[in-house]
Amino acid sequence: MTALLGVILAGGKASRMGGGDKSLLPLAGRRIIDHVLERLQLQVSDLALNANGDPARFTEFGLPVVADSVSEFPGPLAGVLAGLDWAAEQGADHILTVAADTPFFPMDLRSRLEQERVLQAMPIALAATQGSGKLYRHPTFGLWPVSLRDDLRQALATGMRKVVLWTDQHGVAEALFSSDGYDPFFNINTPEDLVKAEAMK
Repeated sequence: MTALLGVILAGGKASRMGGGDKSLLPLAGRRIIDHVLERLQLQVSDLALNANGDPARFTEFGLPVVADSVSEFPGPLAGVLAGLDWAAEQGADHILTVAADTPFFPMDLRSRLEQERVLQAMPIALAATQGSGKLYRHPTFGLWPVSLRDDLRQALATGMRKVVLWTDQHGVAEALFSSDGYDPFFNINTPEDLVKAEAMK
């Protein structure tokens, strides 16, 4: 397996959960982030956490904490940029991103995204699922080339906030994952979602 860096996106405000760090909430006897780390560490050679505010609250994980370089919480694209800038410092070509509040994402996320990126000859690959006759992209689960970081920086500076709009400008491959039985990209946004996640574990 070639070297690939992973980035956990945890830079949001968690307003629907009442604020704070959703990833540190308990789930099935551990914290949500512990489940995320367990899955991601097996798929990448090294990883960082994208989070804003005091990085000391994540010290115990021993991970680099990279903050958004764009102010006012502009969304996941800012986290992707922070990850790309960190990866550039490590001399990496790509990063794999996952959301910090999604503890059930596929164990073959990396391999499927890499496969589809090559097969479809696109620079970016995003995860997707099918439901109700529609294709749903999961834009926080992606494979991103470091070479696009300056373009992304410029896009954010001019007000770009939607992941899909920016990725479509460059070409994106979609890796379709099954959601039969349960949604592997189920994310915990509310206290009710946390109850559902407990049942899924």
